[in-house]
Amino acid sequence: MNPNLRILSLGAGVQSSTLALKIKHGEIPMVDAAIFADVKGEPKNVYTWLNWLEKQLNYPVFRVTYRDLKQDILDAAVGKHKAFTAPFYTKNPTTGKKGLLRRQCTADYKIKPVIKKVREMLGLKWGEKRKKGTSVEMMMGISIDEVFRVKTNPIKYITNVYPLIDEKLSREDCKKWMKEKGYPTPPRSACTFCPYHSTEEWLQIKQNKEEWAEVVAMDKAIRDTEKFKKGDNNDQMFLHRSCVPIDEVDFGKEDPQMDLFNSECEGMCGN
Repeated sequence: MNPNLRILSLGAGVQSSTLALKIKHGEIPMVDAAIFADVKGEPKNVYTWLNWLEKQLNYPVFRVTYRDLKQDILDAAVGKHKAFTAPFYTKNPTTGKKGLLRRQCTADYKIKPVIKKVREMLGLKWGEKRKKGTSVEMMMGISIDEVFRVKTNPIKYITNVYPLIDEKLSREDCKKWMKEKGYPTPPRSACTFCPYHSTEEWLQIKQNKEEWAEVVAMDKAIRDTEKFKKGDNNDQMFLHRSCVPIDEVDFGKEDPQMDLFNSECEGMCGN
């Protein structure tokens, strides 16, 4: 049975951009649309790339937003927002015990707005149940080297499909395909302040003075919180896994093996 909708979950990174252009070239079945969930935290080069990519495609790209994640984090630091939703590293200044906050940013700021747009495209109103037999195929930009990110969509009528994995393509294969077709290499798609950055990614962000200044400011803000001032929580938060201020991290002494333990964003959004 053909799906009612075929959607590309577009993250605007290497893999999903390759997938988007493969669809244009007819190498992968056409989609009704691509959906990009904008959390308002991507580096400027990702937005520049997305603007370019949209012009190359022969199908619509919808940008959807739940809220401004960056602003919500800053507001949470001063008690104006309910909670931190990003997986910040924590350290108790007394005991030295380290931890990690629960990650809700992907579910709240990426997955939910995409599902909302899909329901809108199906003609469903708020709270309205889908019609029997409704099915949606969601193409995910996940490559063979990220097979651990393959997941079943929790929405019963949406089936996640992984064309890059079906073709046994890796991230490097995607870059090679882009080059062969005469396309530039896409930037990596991730929030500038994502705690899961590798050492290489932090160094790349550090090269952009404006974005690095914003990262340093956020790193300070999540420690100087209202709760901590009141003594409600003794744990301090950090963007970097070393649990030291980001502007004090000596990236030159970082153990590259540690990057192997970094988690990727959940497999419910396209790269």
